[in-house]
Amino acid sequence: MHRYDGNQPDRPPVRAYDIIWRHVSDAPTLEMPVADALAGPPPVRRGDRRPELAADTDGPSTLTRRIGRVAVASAVALIFTELVSFGQTIALARLLSPAEVGMFAAGTVLTMLLTTFVEGGLRSALVQREGRIADAADTVFRASVLYGIAVTVTALAAAPIVAMIFQDRTIGLIAAATSGFLLLFALVNVPEALLQREFSVRRRIVVGPLVSLSFCVVAVALAANGFGVWSMVAGSYASYLVWVVSVWWLARWRPGRGRASYRLWRELARFGSPVLVGMIGSRVQATAEAAVVGRGLSPAALGHYRYGQRIAQIPVRFIVEVGAFSLFPAFSRIAEEGDADRLKAAYLRALRLVTVGAAALTGLLVAIGEPAVVIVFGERWRAAGAVLVAMAGLGLGKAWMSVSEEAIKGAGRTTLLNWQTAIELALGIGLLLAFIEFFGLIGVGLATSATALIVAVVVMGLARSVTGVSVGALLRAVLPPLPAGALALAVCWMLEHRVLQADTRSIPVGIGLLVIDAMAFAAIYLSAVAVIAPDLVRGFARLVPRPGRGRRNGSSPGAISENVGPRPSRETN
Repeated sequence: MHRYDGNQPDRPPVRAYDIIWRHVSDAPTLEMPVADALAGPPPVRRGDRRPELAADTDGPSTLTRRIGRVAVASAVALIFTELVSFGQTIALARLLSPAEVGMFAAGTVLTMLLTTFVEGGLRSALVQREGRIADAADTVFRASVLYGIAVTVTALAAAPIVAMIFQDRTIGLIAAATSGFLLLFALVNVPEALLQREFSVRRRIVVGPLVSLSFCVVAVALAANGFGVWSMVAGSYASYLVWVVSVWWLARWRPGRGRASYRLWRELARFGSPVLVGMIGSRVQATAEAAVVGRGLSPAALGHYRYGQRIAQIPVRFIVEVGAFSLFPAFSRIAEEGDADRLKAAYLRALRLVTVGAAALTGLLVAIGEPAVVIVFGERWRAAGAVLVAMAGLGLGKAWMSVSEEAIKGAGRTTLLNWQTAIELALGIGLLLAFIEFFGLIGVGLATSATALIVAVVVMGLARSVTGVSVGALLRAVLPPLPAGALALAVCWMLEHRVLQADTRSIPVGIGLLVIDAMAFAAIYLSAVAVIAPDLVRGFARLVPRPGRGRRNGSSPGAISENVGPRPSRETN
């Protein structure tokens, strides 16, 4: 880790950077959404003060190593974080009622919305900044603190309104108590951005797991001692404090090394405004969902929805955390070189690969999602399992969106994503209101799935205008895994719901039967994919590192190639 001294070399722009703290039913977890991606390695120019970075321009192998290190670190950290988070989710599900989980989700809905204004798009602007880094860092820090104080006071004053909306005094007290999250969130803007600029592998390995572990220890311990919903509030504060301390320790930056200015703030705010608009859209949609479900149905229904959403988002996080970190720098480098054919082939290949994984996860969730939730969380959470099945399309939709968004950002066409923001917000709220009227809680999950899939198709259409792929090539990239997933889903569903019925057995036996379901699904799916699209199997085989191959070309084993795909001919799909 390099100590930050304010004299960093210029870096190519990162179009968007957004670390958002989400309270998804049980715990705040550091999520790196699709927009969060690392810039490519900095070009070394004459006069740079860090000659050791000259090796970064040696060629694709260096970029491969850098991307590979961050991707592997992201995967390792995410696996550990998800294991801890899932464990504490199970523990809290056993210790707390759906109503208590729903009350926490409702009480933090305003905090979730206002975190967008704390970040204000300034973090992404600091990551992108090429000159006067020390001055920009001080400017962002001062602005973030001012934003944090303002929105904290706003959230505290608005807590009674939250209580009125949900018609629950306890929810209002939770809203007031959690307003302090916003000030803590403001303190991580600058160190997070500087660590992003530094390709910090330690940030990926250390911070996320520590945050998740701190919440787990505090929340579960207090819940076991009868503190109810307040155990989640205390756990959240513990995790926020750990987040602040850890990123400041890793960044080793202190305010006062630069000179803040209003003019510089205007430049940063102007760059970050499109990012802010997208973040606001996402937050407004999440706030509307919580308000409609919590007020229109009940806090318990909101608890079921949040836990179903929590499980449905696991595959999404794996796609984003690992895939986006690798794809965005690769797309950016290819676009900078002006190689249109190479960008087209890279986009199509990445789209095909994520579709294989997402189609499998979506089918498996539909087949065994409900019995799995009942076995792990208990019978009283069955409704959460039904919601999970209803929103299974979220994984497939987000997979398509993530790859397409990274291609658009890599090509520098971020204004196209304003269409995505507008359509996702309008469609998400519209379908939510329509579906909840006819299908109740299940309708909320169906609205989530439908929105994700429709918006994904729109974003793929936007990516076509950037990459130049044909409609036929796009369909050939995403369609082959779908019938394989449908076949495996049908067989696995019949096996579980007509024969095994794991949710009617004891916990050990039920888990064993779910494993059998998953193994049957995997065997059928992979066999069908091998028959329908054998070239996909060969593509995955090429991703498996072979002994000695990494050393010969200078890349690390398992690293993702800068090229993403082979250089195409004009007929490449």
